[in-house]
Amino acid sequence: MNFKNFLSIADFRKAARLRLPRGIFAYVDGGSDDQSSLAANMDAFSKWSFLTRPLTNVTNRNQAVTIFGAQYKSPFGISPMGFAGLCSYDGDRALAEAASDAGIPGVLSAASTTPMESVLKHAPNTWYQAYIPGNVEIISPLLERLKKASIKVLVITVDVPVQSVRENELRNDFTVPFHLTLRLMISGIARPRWLAQTFFRTLIKQGIPHFENFTASRGGRIISGEQADRRIGRTALTWEEIRWIRKNWHGSLVIKGILRPEDAVTAQALGVDGVIVSNHGGRQLDGALASLNALSGIVKAAPNLVVMMDGGIRRGTDVLKALSLGAKLVFIGRPAMYGLAVNGKSGVAHAIKLISTEIDTNLALLGCPDVGLLDETYIIPSP
Repeated sequence: MNFKNFLSIADFRKAARLRLPRGIFAYVDGGSDDQSSLAANMDAFSKWSFLTRPLTNVTNRNQAVTIFGAQYKSPFGISPMGFAGLCSYDGDRALAEAASDAGIPGVLSAASTTPMESVLKHAPNTWYQAYIPGNVEIISPLLERLKKASIKVLVITVDVPVQSVRENELRNDFTVPFHLTLRLMISGIARPRWLAQTFFRTLIKQGIPHFENFTASRGGRIISGEQADRRIGRTALTWEEIRWIRKNWHGSLVIKGILRPEDAVTAQALGVDGVIVSNHGGRQLDGALASLNALSGIVKAAPNLVVMMDGGIRRGTDVLKALSLGAKLVFIGRPAMYGLAVNGKSGVAHAIKLISTEIDTNLALLGCPDVGLLDETYIIPSP
């Protein structure tokens, strides 16, 4: 596919809206309730302005970072996102391979439909993100599966004790379990490329997808009620389970969904290696603090943690602002899913290239030759 007219992530979003059935696009693009947290995440970046440093030698620029002993070519990765297989055939593997090929971290979602063992064969450095209950009898065999699959980084998402109300999805007939309503079917028929290359191709080659990676065993089909309530027990998850996991997991451990500095302090005290500052992309508690606005306080409160963030990143300039506020790495979600919907793995690869190219250009314009030098001296609150 020729991507010459895809100059920004916004271009990918427009194309994804035309290529995906309405309900699936609503799932990818939307947030919860009034979607105020979704908007706040993006708006937060506009509240900061750059302070450029001209007359700095920026002939050689470096955007590589080292996280948990691994070097990555750019300071961003791909967030864990469920139902990627609804956007493109074998979407979970496509996301992981695109990240691996670009030399950036990719995180496999628990709500994925390709077995992690298959994904790891093609992208061996992929991280894994878990939704876990407050029950070590379920957690323990999952950890054993992760070890056998050679997962090195475990990300535990802690901000989804229950599912939020996503009115945007409901209005467009998207539900979990996934149900083919008449309106969704009509919308799918109106997207013949998606129908042929994603829907029918998946059915012919893989059958009806299953949730493959929530626990140590295979989950139910995405269209059935069997094992559909994967949230059972999450309301009981506490720091005690995190303490138990830290004692029993010898890889890197990351907590995702932190907004309070005191929670980062607790994570640091328990020996957690990193946190991802996140309000779940505006998909959980509507009205929650924007991720970027929580970042600086957490960085200062827990200096021994690798602090990362996600939420609202659409440009290379957004990445640089987050790094200036102390993030070591950031994650993109929707931009990668837009690319996946447009043209599978190559679409994701081009979305990654757009952001990495913007980072390189804007480092030069900012007067900073290395992302490792970024700090709060490069930005100022907008007047």
